[in-house]
Amino acid sequence: MNSLQRPANPVDQNSDQLFRRNASAVALVEFFWGLGFPVIIESTFLQVFLKNFGAGDFLIGLVPAILMTGISLFPLFSSYLTRNHERKRPFVLWLHVVSSAAILAFGAFLLLVRDPTLVIAGFFIAYIIFSACLGLTFPVWLNFLVKIFPPGRSLQGLAIMYTAQNIAKIIASLFIIKVVAAYAFSLASAAWIFLTAGLLFLAGSFCFLFNRELPAAEPLPPSGGSFLQHTWSGVTEIVRNKNLLKYLAGDLDNYIVLTVLSFYANYATQYFGISDHNAAGLFACLIYLGAILANITLGTLNLLSFKQKFLSTKIVTLIVLVVLVAAPGLTGFLLASLLMGFCRGARGIIYSPAVKMFSDRSDATSYFAIVPLLTLVFGSGYPLFFGHMLERLNSLGAVAYQIMFGVSGLCVAAFLVIGAFVEFSPSAPTLQPGPLPGSSPHRPQNGRNAPP
Repeated sequence: MNSLQRPANPVDQNSDQLFRRNASAVALVEFFWGLGFPVIIESTFLQVFLKNFGAGDFLIGLVPAILMTGISLFPLFSSYLTRNHERKRPFVLWLHVVSSAAILAFGAFLLLVRDPTLVIAGFFIAYIIFSACLGLTFPVWLNFLVKIFPPGRSLQGLAIMYTAQNIAKIIASLFIIKVVAAYAFSLASAAWIFLTAGLLFLAGSFCFLFNRELPAAEPLPPSGGSFLQHTWSGVTEIVRNKNLLKYLAGDLDNYIVLTVLSFYANYATQYFGISDHNAAGLFACLIYLGAILANITLGTLNLLSFKQKFLSTKIVTLIVLVVLVAAPGLTGFLLASLLMGFCRGARGIIYSPAVKMFSDRSDATSYFAIVPLLTLVFGSGYPLFFGHMLERLNSLGAVAYQIMFGVSGLCVAAFLVIGAFVEFSPSAPTLQPGPLPGSSPHRPQNGRNAPP
């Protein structure tokens, strides 16, 4: 062989051959989980369900606060425990299984309970456990996702995965419309909805068995050091990464969207004559259609630069808040749902490649674990503040919501300005030409700084 000829990289070849398999496998996982997500996360069903069983605005605001706290604190433990394990798949699989069990347990509780006043307490116990388990899963799962795709193909792989998830969410939302319209919010109907969601989560978790991981490109870190040393080392490294900090500050609009998603269905049903089944199901359908639109346009078709994708979520969120204040009819709520779904879908395909890129590491699990901790105060505090202010301003009726939407708009405008100063690397993740699952393979471009 000519000494000047560069040998083929077996890892690159292997990763290219596995792209279709891995993209299909994680899409299958997320399809099953997507069927259950409209019940649990970003759920208009959940806020209407809680309202029907007597929860106030503060308790409804507690739901996203609990979720944000769970996925901000508990990742630290899984990051530490998995730091010296090259293979992440077993951890990803079994942590998903444990998360599923919390929802199954709550569904069984609803079947057995006879006192409706216990429903709220039982829900929050189950949701705290679920959020903690999801927090343990989160950093390992995110690092696993960016690790199983070859360089230059992460956006394509994530777009395929999230498109499958959002198609499933639409199917589930249509099912919820039928169930709520037919049976309202009885204990029995709610029990079967939660049981079904838990079983779907459980079934989807085992689809990770079809995935294959690639060998790490860098040696594993040394095993010494305590949990506190490991965590503090990661925190100090991230705090010195000024560009990442600007990115995180600009990304705080994500928590505004999550907060609005947690409240606007009750705003629609209480003050503008929207039916419960439309708020619990039809709104969700439009949210997931918006997410699919983002997955296709920004992921599969790769429209806009990486920075433009990032800034687009803030601009669209501002439009949402204007619509909710200025056009609070059925058409306005459906448009707001579609646009919030677009924001969530765009953020889903941007976040993990961006953090991975800013970390400049092969294994970024510690970054995925520590980064949410830095945004915990705002992420969990804003929905609690939103719910508390709604209760304080309750006498104003719909105007209370509109005031809080206005406050949210001012915050998003500030995040847009900060986001404009984020400097993305020239090698920021972009979609390289390559096969979708089922098409012919294509060799990815290779480079030292190419993100996974």
